[in-house]
Amino acid sequence: MKAMILSAGRGERLRPLTDHTPKPLLKAGNLRLIEHTIQALVKAGFNDIVINYAHLGEQFPTLLGDGQQYGAKISYSPEREGGLETAGGIIKAL
Repeated sequence: MKAMILSAGRGERLRPLTDHTPKPLLKAGNLRLIEHTIQALVKAGFNDIVINYAHLGEQFPTLLGDGQQYGAKISYSPEREGGLETAGGIIKAL
C-alpha cells in the first residue's frame, strides 16, 4: 500500500531548532520524528511512501535514503520554498 507523509512546512513554532533542520528530521529519543512515522506506516502494511518537502528539503533524501533500511520504498516530492499547502502537496505528488 502507498502512503504520503506531508513534511513541507517550516516548523515555525519550533524555531530556532528548525532554522537548520526541518521539523520532521528533529530527533525524539534515538529516532527522527519522521522515522517514528515511517516505522508505524511499515508496521501497518504501507511499503511505498512518498514524502513531500520544501524547507531545507535536500536533507530528507540524504538522511532517509530510498527507504530500504526501513523495509519500504521512499520517494520524494519536492516543493518550492514556502510549500503548496496541504492540498497542493498531495495533488503535486499524484
